[in-house]
Amino acid sequence: MNATAEKSVLAGRRIVVTRPAGQATHLAEALVELGVHPVLFPVLAIEAVTDTAPLLDAAIQLEQYDWAVFVSPNAVDKALAVVLEYRQWPDNVRVATVGHSSEQALARHGIRDVVAPHERFDSEALLELPPLQDMAGKRVIIFRGDGGRDLFGDTMKARGALVDYVTCYRRTKPALDPAPLLKLWSDGRLDAITITSSEGLRNLYEMVGKLGQSWLKKTPTFVPHARIAEQARALGFTQIILTGPADAGLLAGLVAHFSSP
Repeated sequence: MNATAEKSVLAGRRIVVTRPAGQATHLAEALVELGVHPVLFPVLAIEAVTDTAPLLDAAIQLEQYDWAVFVSPNAVDKALAVVLEYRQWPDNVRVATVGHSSEQALARHGIRDVVAPHERFDSEALLELPPLQDMAGKRVIIFRGDGGRDLFGDTMKARGALVDYVTCYRRTKPALDPAPLLKLWSDGRLDAITITSSEGLRNLYEMVGKLGQSWLKKTPTFVPHARIAEQARALGFTQIILTGPADAGLLAGLVAHFSSP
């Protein structure tokens, strides 16, 4: 399908973008180019940690590690804001991350020799990569948000690595008024939702309240990962569209869905 046809199938639609404030621009602008009216409703807020001492300790001891793993672009930006203020990145510490956006964030900070998956963007895909198989005796530091998944660290430990975690940001639920979404639903003018994390999905479900939940469950909901789709099914969503990864996958999924008879 050419760009004109893609624009025609989405033109005039109202599609909710739930990425955190400040991180929704790329997807929102791509939707605008396709004629969409994006509705920005951030369901996660990213906050810096108040105590940066663990990050500073990590910076001081960084040479002791063989690998540093950043779980997200937020982890990259929040951690390196402290680490690189204190010191340069040591040459002996290899860097790994889970996705293209995180690679780009690392490159902005001058770190370009990065091990990352290029098809699926999650911990499972990172764990499949050859450089991370023989980890016996290796020391690994994982930069992440509060309450992140333990799968990667637990697997590294099972492979013989010594693992440390550093929390470099907090995720919170924004105190947003859902009235604009409820009005669009009431008027029959809300066409789709995009959700990019399981935690964000749970927050959205709570934020819209009982009335919103009844509409939300029937709204086409586009998610780029099977784990989010499973969470949506558990909450009773009836129109879940699993797309390819990242913004490109969401956009392709939206075009394909609204092109269908």
